This record gives sequence, C-alpha cells and structure tokens, in this order.
Amino acid sequence: MIQNYLKIAWRNLLNNKVYSLLNILGLAAGMAVALIIGLWVNYQYSYDRFLPGTERLYQVMRNFNSNGDTLTFGSTSLKLADALRNNVPEMAHVAETNFGAHGLMAGNKKFYLDGIQPASDFLKMFRYPFIHGNANTALKDPFSIVLTESTAKALFGSADVINKLVRIDNHDNLKVTGVIMDVPANSSFQFKYVIPFGYYEATQSYVKGQRTGSFGNNGYALYAELKPGASFAAVSAKIKDIEKGETNNINAMSSNVILHPLLKWHLYSDFKNGKATAGFIDYVRIFTLIGVLVLLIACINFINLSTARSEKRAREVGVRKAIGSQRKDLIFQFLIESAVVTFISFLFSILLVQLALPAFNALTGTLISIPFKNPEFWMVMMACVLFTALVAGSRPAFYLSSFNPVRVLKGAIKVGKSASLSRRVLVVTQFSCSIALIISTVIIYRQIQYAKNRPTGYQINRLMSTDMNNDLGRSYLALKNDLLQSGAVASVSTSSSPATTVDPHTDLDMFPGKRPGETVEMGSIQVSGDYFKTTGMQIISGRDFVTGSKADTANIVFNEAAIKRLRLTDPVNQIITWNKQKYRVIGVAKDALMNSPYSAADPTMFTFSGESPNGNLLYKLSPNVNTHQAVEKLTAIFNKYNPAYPYDYRFVDADYNQKFSEEVLVGKLAGIFAGLAIFISCLGLFGLAAFVAEQRTKEIGIRKVLGASISQVWVLLSRDFILLVTLSCVIASPLALYFLQKWLQKYDYHITIGPGVFLISALAAIIITVITVSFQSIKAAVANPVKSLRSE
Repeated sequence: MIQNYLKIAWRNLLNNKVYSLLNILGLAAGMAVALIIGLWVNYQYSYDRFLPGTERLYQVMRNFNSNGDTLTFGSTSLKLADALRNNVPEMAHVAETNFGAHGLMAGNKKFYLDGIQPASDFLKMFRYPFIHGNANTALKDPFSIVLTESTAKALFGSADVINKLVRIDNHDNLKVTGVIMDVPANSSFQFKYVIPFGYYEATQSYVKGQRTGSFGNNGYALYAELKPGASFAAVSAKIKDIEKGETNNINAMSSNVILHPLLKWHLYSDFKNGKATAGFIDYVRIFTLIGVLVLLIACINFINLSTARSEKRAREVGVRKAIGSQRKDLIFQFLIESAVVTFISFLFSILLVQLALPAFNALTGTLISIPFKNPEFWMVMMACVLFTALVAGSRPAFYLSSFNPVRVLKGAIKVGKSASLSRRVLVVTQFSCSIALIISTVIIYRQIQYAKNRPTGYQINRLMSTDMNNDLGRSYLALKNDLLQSGAVASVSTSSSPATTVDPHTDLDMFPGKRPGETVEMGSIQVSGDYFKTTGMQIISGRDFVTGSKADTANIVFNEAAIKRLRLTDPVNQIITWNKQKYRVIGVAKDALMNSPYSAADPTMFTFSGESPNGNLLYKLSPNVNTHQAVEKLTAIFNKYNPAYPYDYRFVDADYNQKFSEEVLVGKLAGIFAGLAIFISCLGLFGLAAFVAEQRTKEIGIRKVLGASISQVWVLLSRDFILLVTLSCVIASPLALYFLQKWLQKYDYHITIGPGVFLISALAAIIITVITVSFQSIKAAVANPVKSLRSE
C-alpha cells in the first residue's frame, strides 16, 4: 500500500513540474534557513560544555550597592580569594586569575600572544585535555609555563617541549611543564599559554601584599569549583556577606559576593539589579524565532499551492471514494505525498547549507559544520522532516479528503474557490512575517549608523596603541623622543587603560558634599604626560597635567560625568580623598565614549604618573604622513628598543568599531534572512498568480474580446495580491514597532522610530509583489483569446 502511495506521489511530482519545483524550492530554502540557524543556536549553547564538570564551575562576582543602584562587577580581590579558599569548605578549588598578552621567545622564534595567569588549581577546575604533563603538577613551579599545542609547535616545531625554556618579556626564563590541546573556539577563555599566578606575585612585589590588604583592592577575576553534592543556594547564601567583616571599608560593606555559573557566561552576560537576565541569549532567541517563521512561511507556500490545485485533485478523490477508499486512506496518501516533497526538499536544504556554511562562518566568526557522523543529528533531522511534512501536509490532506464524491463527480461543487479565504489568510500571515523582518533590518541598520555617527568626545582616527613591556618601559623617554623625532608621530603618551576601555573601577573615600553612607564608584585611569593631547580629549575647565611635573602626581582630572555624579558646581581646586590620599582637582575633561557607544560616558577620574610609563602606549600619527610609510618607520624604532619581540600595534578606531560587531552581525543576518523570507513568500505568490491566471483563462478571453486592454487585465489579476500585501503591511507595522521599541530600550542612546521606515518597507513589499505577479498577469493578458475560448 505504501509503495503504491509513493508511486502516486512521484507521478504527481512529475506531472506538475512547475508546482512541484516551487514547492520543493520554497521548502528547501525554508528548511535550509531553519537548519543553519539551528546549527548556529546549537553552537552558541555549546560554549564551554566540552569541559568536564561544567555544572560546578562559577565566576565569583560582586554586586555593589551604589546608593540604591546595584552594579555588578567581575573584578575581585586577592583577599576574597583566600577567604573563600580558607573559610568555605564547599569550595573544591578557587583560582584568582590575571589576563594579558606577553612576548614569548625560544631560540630565534618570537611571538606576542594572549595568555592567562591563574592560580595553580585552575587547570584542575577547567580540565583542558593535556597532551604532555598533568594538571596536578603543571603550575606548581612559579617559573613554569603550559603551552597550547599550536604555540608549542610555533616555538619548538615537532620537538619534545617538556622542560624546555621559554623567555617571557625578555626578562625571565620559564620551564615548559605541560602542553594542552588548543582551546576550542566555543570556549569563554581564549589563550595561547598558561603561566602560574605565583609568577605574577614573584615578579610584582605589590601583588603579594594585596592578599592581606583590603577587600576593596579589586582587580582580579576569580573562579571557583564547588565540591560534588554542594548546594549552589546554600553556598551563595554563605558567601554573600563574606566581605562585610571589614567594617571600616565602604566598598566591602556595600558589596555582596555572588556566583555566576559557567554555563551562563556566554549567553547571560548582562546584569540588571544584580541578576544575569540578558545578554547574547536575546539574539539567540530572536534568530530561533526567525528560523521558525521562515520555515512556517515555506510550509504556508506548500499549503496554498496544494489547496489551490484542489480542483484538479477533486475528481481523483471522488473516484477513489466511489470505489471504496476511506477518508483516513486519502489523508494518509496526501500526507505521504507531503513527506516525499519534504524529504526531497530536505536533501536539497542539506546541499544548500553545505554550500552556504563557508560564507556563513566567515560572516559570524564561527566554526559550524554539519555533523554528518552524529546519529543524534540525524534523529533530530528526521523528526523535523516528519514534523514539517505534517505541518505542511495536514491542511491539504484533511481539506482534499473531505470532498463529497457525489457532488464532485456531478460537477456541482467548485472546490477551487472554497479555500480562497484560508489561502488569503495564509498569504497575509506570510507577508506579515516577511515585512516585519524587513522593518527590523532597517531599524537595526539605522540604530548602528546612529551610534557610529555619535560624537565620541575624542579623536581616535590615526591613533595607535601598543602594549608596554619591560624593555619598552625602561626606555620610555628615549622611545618617546625617537617617535616624535621621526616625523611619523605627532604626540605620545601612556595610560593604565586602553583608549577604548575604562578599567578598573574604584570608589572615592571623600569629596565635598558627600552624604553619610554614600558610595561613588567610577572609572580610574592613570596617565602620563600629553595624554589628553594624544587622545584629543578636550579640557573644558581648569588645566591639563604638565608633562614632567612631579607636583601633578597629587592632582586629579575628572570628566564631566564624574563632576555630575559628585554634584560639584565649582570643581577646580576642590580636594577629594582616594585610597586615603588627598588630591586636588585641576581640570575637567569633556566626556568621551570609551566604553559603550550606546550608553552615557562612564564617570572617570584621571591621575598622573609623571613620566613613569603605564601599560598602554598611545601615539598619534602625524596628519600628513602616509600610514604605510609611518608603520615602516615605527617598526624600525620599536625594534631598536624592543629587539626581542615583533612590533605589535593596534589602530584605536578599529578597536572602537569592534564595539559594533554584535549589532552589525545581527543586522546582516536579519537582512539575509528577511531577503530569504521574501524570496520564499514570492515563490508562493508566483505559484498562486499562475493558478489564478489559469483558473480565469476563459474570463480573460471574454474580457479581451469585449475590448479589455492589457493594463486592465493586469490590474484585474494583480489587484487582490496587492491588497493582501497592503493588509500585511498594516498588520506587520504595529507588531514590529512593539518588539523593536523593546529592543531599543536596552540602549541609552537610540533612535526614535518614525513612520518613514514603515512606509518604505511597505512600498518595497508592494513593488516586490507587483514584480512577482506581473509575469503571470501580463502573460495571461497578452494571450490570444481565440485559443482560450476555442473549447466553448
């Protein structure tokens, strides 16, 4: 019986090639979109799940009560690390961690790579697979290093690397004690080597003292692993007030310690009122919905084209019922036909996805592939194919099988028109979804451009940055002089924070007008001479630091946001206390967007290090110098003062543009999927237009004989479709407005949605509709009426 149904389904496909092609192409495109989004969503959920015991791993964070507002910070103190390690028995391991890039050298091989400096238990918690060595001993020696496989090959080739020496920052030799497999792309940590935190303590004298200092010395990431069976809720309650024993510290008394689960790091990174409720998960949900909608649009095509051709299948149903077929047999037959079309579409969708994945991976920066060898993948795919076949085929199956055989065979029923209302509803549903996606794409693009065009408050064009190291630091004044003398550079300075970041944050001890119990958290950046000149930040009140002035190390500059936060009406010459030291306010800098371009500038204070260099070297290229030629000159100068390592630099404007990467990616993907949704909808529209033209062939012939023009016939056939799409625009606009306004509320700095975007989107949809149906309408209008009326 099933073999007979399959034969009938195959014959129907061959006998109706155009409709079959439209159905298969539409379903294949819809299934391809759903599959590629499904693979992308699965990739996002797979972050860090390759590690054993992920459910017991957490980042330790702080909820800071800033005058009623809860601010969440990932920076913690070494004192807190020891407190958790010594006082919370439910903790299996605790690892304080520092991040940064360093120069590594072995023989004549030298690289500047990102690494991580954690406590010795880190590799016991995050169990990255070892190729050589083991987690228990790899980080015991402070002067040891664990390399990733690719780093080991880059430094030593294929030789055995255990116990070989790697020179770091041209300062110390570290012994290789382990090699781990390269960190996967779907890992929250990305590093090329691991150095013990003990090395940091051994080489930076101030670090060890922070263990017995204050809970307020927050500058390190902290990770913890709970013992098996330990209750997350019980441990969270136990550690919440662990800092409050330091009663003389406002920062500690205002902080609650929390645990953020590893499995939520990637998708839930935005904290509101102390809880991780949002983040990249918002976009994952959006694209999951888009995938479902696009597949639904493809299914609607199948339903519409199948029910539109019902008049041709009606007599077949009548004959089958007359010779004894039951309705359930007919339903099963039509569902089999739907399954055949869906399965063929699925095979084509696999091919489309395989062809599209290289471009998709390049766009999204992922390493997604179809897991052909994974049986679970095929089980899920078969379930999806069957579900899609059921969704797409159920309406035609139940509709066609319901025909009365006597009325159909007598010709007393015009079944082709009985489903016209439902087809119109489905067309409106299709285009409502597609138009909403078009509107969303336009709004996302406008929001990105709005933020990009926002004045930054400083001049990042032609501003370059290089990480300082020991060699550069020792020769900073000579390096600065050579850079200025080269003619390639107009200004040079250093800062403790990159030019596009405000870090770390701290709280002031005392300032004029401070209220009892008030806490003020703000960014803190230490700078050397010519910082404001180099970055192009304006001093709008008071003065800048004087290069070479030792007296200015006791002075401070605030930005406008900080002055507003401190409620200072006449800030210059006011005295504030920070870290138990008094500072005089000498100037106010104009706000600069150093963090998010979508938010207000962070309150920030700038302290002066004199000519002592900080961690980030900033230098502004001369305005009339060719960038390529400037880099050649700079390479020679940096090689002179830093011969052990390659010249490494970044353009600050490129770093700033990276802040838009997430929104740009979402905008591009939304645009692509909106285009595919419109394409699939238009395939269905094209098929329906062909059906309508075929159904009204004789009517068109009569109208032409009576004098109707081609344009009149075109209007006759196109009018209904244009009205349906117009109705879709009316429905889609308020729905899109509701969800887009909610999306825009996450940004402090955002556009206002006006009527223009809806009018433009509606016009675009109508134009696309006219183009789609015009082929069939004009084809029917220019046909010879003699041929269509010959049978009459």
